[in-house]
Amino acid sequence: MRAAVLEKFGAPLTVRHLADPVALGGEAVVEVLATCVLPYAAEVFGGGRNYPLEPPVVPGLGGVGRIVDIGPDATRLRPGDLVWCDATVRSRDDALTPDIALQGWSSRGEGGARLARHLHDGSFAERMRVPTENLYPLPAAAGDDPARWAGMAVHAVPYGGLLAGGLTAGETLLVSGATGNFGSSAVAVGLAMGAGRVVVPGRNRAALDLLTDRFGTRVRPVRLTGEQDVDHAAMIAAADGPVDLVIDLLPPSAPGTAVRAAAMTVREYGRVVLMGGVGMLGGEDLALPYPWLMRNSVTVRGQWMFPRTANVGLIALLTAGLLDLAPERVRSFPLDAANDAVRHAAAHGGPFQRTALLPSPTAQTAFEIPS
Repeated sequence: MRAAVLEKFGAPLTVRHLADPVALGGEAVVEVLATCVLPYAAEVFGGGRNYPLEPPVVPGLGGVGRIVDIGPDATRLRPGDLVWCDATVRSRDDALTPDIALQGWSSRGEGGARLARHLHDGSFAERMRVPTENLYPLPAAAGDDPARWAGMAVHAVPYGGLLAGGLTAGETLLVSGATGNFGSSAVAVGLAMGAGRVVVPGRNRAALDLLTDRFGTRVRPVRLTGEQDVDHAAMIAAADGPVDLVIDLLPPSAPGTAVRAAAMTVREYGRVVLMGGVGMLGGEDLALPYPWLMRNSVTVRGQWMFPRTANVGLIALLTAGLLDLAPERVRSFPLDAANDAVRHAAAHGGPFQRTALLPSPTAQTAFEIPS
C-alpha cells in the first residue's frame, strides 16, 4: 500500500510504499476513503506542539473507510461494511482508568505510549489497522460523500465535552473559543443537542457573523475586547439569563484570562468543561478563584476526547439531520498531495472549514477532487 509518512519532525511528509497491515486478534484492516486533516497538523508535524509521536510514522486521526478484513471475534461487522474509525484507542486491561492513545497522532503517559507503538500508524494511508471496537457502522449517505463525513473527527471532540457537561435541551451554553474550528463545531453540536441559546464570544467579527447567519437568534455573539471584566460583563448580558454550561476549546496560544472570563459567567451550580490547550506550551495557568468555586458549588471538569458511546450518538445526530454537514466547506486532496492538504488546512482553520485527504484509490477515482 501507499502512505504519507512523517520521517522526522520538521520534514515534509513522504508518500511511499509500505507493507499492507495485517489484522491481529481483536483488530480489523480498513481501506481509508477519507480522513480529516486538522488545522494544526502542520504544528504537530513541525514539532511545535511537542506531541509524543515517534517518527517514522503514518499520521492521521481516524476517518471513513470500508472493512477489508476483520477478526473472528467480530459478530456483526463484515468485510465491505462502511465504518467510522475512531482514533481514540484504549487499553483493554483496565476498565476503570484505561491508558489512551490517539492512533497516528498522540498518547498519554507511558501506557499510552506503549499503545501508540503497537497501533503506530494512522489514516494517511490506503489501509490501516484498527481495533475492532473502534469501528462504527455508517449510513449509506456517508459513502456518497466520505470527505464531508470525515469531519466527524472535529465534531466528536466538543460532543464528548458537552456530554461530559451534561448539556440538556433548553439550557444556555457558552462556548469559549467559538470562532475556531473546534469551537464553531461546539456551537453546531450544542444546538443539535437542543441548547436553547449559545453565547459565542470572539474577536473575529466575520466568524461571529457566520455563526449568527447560519444559526439565527439562538446564537448570541459577543465581540471580545481583551479586558477581562468588560468581556465577562458582555457575555453575561448576551446570555440574557443564567449560563448553565461553559465549554472551553481555546488553543494553546490563548491567554488564561480569556478562559477565566468565560468560565466565571456560569451560574451557581453550573458546570465548566475544559477541553482546550491553554497552558500546554507554558504561560499563564487558569487560576479560578477557590472561594468562587466553593461558594457557588461550581463543577469544573477536564475532558480529553470522548467515550466510545459518543461515536454512536454523533452518528445518530448526523443520520437524523439534527447536525447538518451540508453547509461545511470541504476541500479534498489525493494522497500524493498530502503536504498540500496540510498547508491548506493550516490556512483554512475557521468555522466549518474542512480539509480532507482521500488516501484510497477507490475514493480518489469515485469523487471529484478540485485542483
